[in-house]
Amino acid sequence: SSDAEMLNQTTVTEFFLLGFPSLHHQEHLMAITLLASYLIILGGNLLIISLVLAERDLYRPMYFFLCNLSCLEIFLTTSIIPKAIGNLLMGRRAISYLGCLTQCYFYSLLGYIEFVLLAVMSYDRYMAICYPLQYLMLMNSQLCLQLLLGSWTVGFLATIVSVVLVARMPFCNDNHIDHFFCDCVLLIKLSCAETQIVELISFMTSSVILLGSLGMTAMSYLYIINSILRLPSSSSQHKTFSTCSSHITIVILGYGSCIFMYVQPSSHHLSCNKAVALINTLVTPLMSPFIFSLRNQLMKDALKAGLKRSALIFRKHSP
Repeated sequence: SSDAEMLNQTTVTEFFLLGFPSLHHQEHLMAITLLASYLIILGGNLLIISLVLAERDLYRPMYFFLCNLSCLEIFLTTSIIPKAIGNLLMGRRAISYLGCLTQCYFYSLLGYIEFVLLAVMSYDRYMAICYPLQYLMLMNSQLCLQLLLGSWTVGFLATIVSVVLVARMPFCNDNHIDHFFCDCVLLIKLSCAETQIVELISFMTSSVILLGSLGMTAMSYLYIINSILRLPSSSSQHKTFSTCSSHITIVILGYGSCIFMYVQPSSHHLSCNKAVALINTLVTPLMSPFIFSLRNQLMKDALKAGLKRSALIFRKHSP
């Protein structure tokens, strides 16, 4: 009987992503919407990366971290959206066992890194506002690189434990995931082994990363708000606070959606979770380039300068 049990445990070679069953009659429209959104995410974030690399005025810590955030947004959406589009267009929602684990790993890894990076960006804003005269000396290129590497290290260590545990779990008969991508939390629930310990480890990891980085972000902003309130005029207060407004918007969207989904001992309604996951994997990366570019004067100036240069080059080479 134990041999038969083992055979059952090795029969799952692929999983089926149920997606949004109530919208199955509008799959092609959904695929077109996802594709358009994905192309805008790629275009917007690649524009931010190219502007930061091209404009010397943007060679500052804030834009170094923003450039890396844009890279993460591209990688994160690429790990989820193209597969979802393919499934919608082909009408087949299958993903291989290895593909599912890979998606789990990269979604978790990139998500964790992004939250730690948002905390690092809040620390950068704290240094810029609370120590303006020493800012560039304190936030030198070496420290910026160390903070970035630290974000990746924390993300890697947090992810590898959960994913290794999931990879070692047996999967028997049920291979239907009620989501549009392979979510580790839902994958754990499908296992035919005892899942309580793995679920607890996954929950605690998510809680530590999300609430820990949110706590650091909140602490930075308490000091920032305290410094802003000490400024003599309301115009200088508004001007200083405006340098943080883009970051605050992304923090609210990102943390709000992920805390709703993961930092909870019992799951909310799945359709609600899927809608919130769409905010995290699509809406936030879609809005991020616009929020950071349209609400930042240096970014707008860099964009105008870039467009002028492009127009000059085009005129020069046109017949």
